[in-house]
Amino acid sequence: MITLPNKERNTQGAIRSTLAFTLIEVMLALAISAIVLAAIGGVFFSALHLRDRTAAMLDETAPLYQAFAIVRRDFQGALPPGAAVVPTAGDFKSDPQGGGSSSSYRVQVYTTTGTLDGNDPWGDVQQVIYELRDSSDHRQGGKDLVRSVSRNVLANGTQEAVERPLLGNVKSLEFLCYDGVDWRDSWDTSLGNTNLPVAVRMRVRLGGDNNPNARPQEPYELTIPLLSQSRTNQPTSSSSGGGQ
Repeated sequence: MITLPNKERNTQGAIRSTLAFTLIEVMLALAISAIVLAAIGGVFFSALHLRDRTAAMLDETAPLYQAFAIVRRDFQGALPPGAAVVPTAGDFKSDPQGGGSSSSYRVQVYTTTGTLDGNDPWGDVQQVIYELRDSSDHRQGGKDLVRSVSRNVLANGTQEAVERPLLGNVKSLEFLCYDGVDWRDSWDTSLGNTNLPVAVRMRVRLGGDNNPNARPQEPYELTIPLLSQSRTNQPTSSSSGGGQ
């Protein structure tokens, strides 16, 4: 048996003591690890919450933007009444149907957005009407934005229209028509307004619930310029080549 001197034994004990962790160091390391894990968990939870909110917002606004796309296409193809290229085009009408928070408008437009089909006996001109109807889902507090389409514009009398709900849970619907100077809340080419408006602005307010404490949402807006050639109420003049 080899016995080390006391000096060498003390040196080895000092080396072992420097390689070990004290209880305070271990507890401090555990506390720091717990703080880091808690921070990572908070960031992860916030990311999940943000993802859920974004998904819910997209689910809510996706039908709105789809409806806006259809409305924009219809108004961009609007025809003035009695257009030279399409004499069957009828009148453009926009009338308020109510007032206050439950305001609603009814808009009638003749447009060239009809789908051509060899099996249909009519062309691409169709009558489109936008208005609010009572929702078929009684659990919702709002109404439905309905698009009614009549393809046979040459029919005599009332014809059956194809109705399609575009958007649900609508609290109010508003159409404003721009005459080049001001925005007007009504327009009727069968009366004094012989031309189409320069532009149409659509405002939709969602969230038609019955909770009086609910914070009202800002309306969504869509402005559409009308590019169709307008007719005039001025008499046409003709020039002659020489006197009679």
